[in-house]
This record gives sequence, C-alpha cells and structure tokens, in this order.
Amino acid sequence: DISYDIKQRMWPSLAIAVPNLIIGLLVTISFALLIAFFRATYIDYWSVIICVALMSISTLFYIIGGQFIVGKLLRVVPISGYDTGLEAVKFLILPVIIGVISGIGASTRWYRTIFLEEMGRDYVRTARAKGLSETSIMFGHVLRNAMIPILTGIVVVLPLLFMGSLLTENFFGIPGLGSYTIDAINRQDFAIVRSMVYLGSVLYIIGLLLTDISYTWVDPRIRLS
Repeated sequence: DISYDIKQRMWPSLAIAVPNLIIGLLVTISFALLIAFFRATYIDYWSVIICVALMSISTLFYIIGGQFIVGKLLRVVPISGYDTGLEAVKFLILPVIIGVISGIGASTRWYRTIFLEEMGRDYVRTARAKGLSETSIMFGHVLRNAMIPILTGIVVVLPLLFMGSLLTENFFGIPGLGSYTIDAINRQDFAIVRSMVYLGSVLYIIGLLLTDISYTWVDPRIRLS
C-alpha cells in the first residue's frame, strides 16, 4: 500500500526538512544582512569568496566529512540510523547541521544580492535623509521589502518538506520518503516512482498558490490592486 508507506515515511522526512528549512533561513538571512551592512568592505569581500567556495563543494563531501569527523572521530552523535520519539533527536542533529552548512554558500550569496538591490532604491535614500539608523533601515525597510523574492525562493524547497532529501536520507539511513524513492528506483518499482513524482508535482503547485497568497501579506500594494 503506497499511501500507507507515504503516511509512515513522511514524518522522518519532515523531522529533517522542517528544522533544516527554519534554521537555514535564519542563518543565511542573518549572514546576508550582516554582509550587506558591511558592503564594499573586507568583510563583504571575503564573505563572498567564502560563499563561492562553499557553493563549489559537493553535498556528498559535507555528508561524508560530517559522518567521519563528528560521528567516527568525535563520536558525538550516531553516523546513521533512526528511532521514534525523542530518541530520534540524536539521529537528526548531524543531518540537520550538514543540511544547513551545505546551503549557506548559495543562499547567503543570493540573499545578499537581493538586499544590496533593495539598498540602492529611492526609499532607502529617503530613510537615510530622514536620519534613520542603518540598523533600522536594514530590518525595518530592506528586509521587509525583500520578502517577495525570499518567499519565491522558499517555494522551491517546499516539496522537499514532504519528499525528503534523497542523498541525506540514503546516507544517514533515515526511513523517509527520499530513501523510499531511492529504494523504489533500485528495485525498478515504477508504481512508487510515479506516485512520488505525482506527489512532488502536487506539492509544488500548492507551494506556488501559497506563495501568491503570501505576497498579499508582505506587500499591501498587491492586495489593493
């Protein structure tokens, strides 16, 4: 029963994807705001270099390196496996940390570009002319007006909240929908593969609709037009 398997396996996928998404957004947006605040300085220069370097490293390197250093050498958390209840936390710490670190480079650089574009607009110059501090401008004006492209980027990862990460779940032995799909491909079980592709497509369409609705919340001009 494919529907029963999906209902059972969606929870481990959500247990990884939701913390990964929330923590990743908080970290990358904070870093991007900090870099944009120190624009045209050595902090900005070296931050961009580090982001490009992080983008150039494969996700597999982060997974294997994290398992070797944290799981095998330091023995802080298990390398792979899964459990139910609160015992699952120790199995989720390393995948979530690796997921956040592997996405810092690309996301931070993209958010930095968005913030720098907003900082060059007329309303920012008007706010500076009124005597507002840079901190108030960054958090009260730039961040709020940059929410539309940020929400557009979030919709891309919404299907992964249910579909799971193929690589992460497979390497860490987590019984989510990602590993479920990989196992189905290896067994050539095309019924499961078609079901997962259909589920991903439906979730992506729902994500697009939710994004359009959220636009009216962050930008009143859309609601009034």
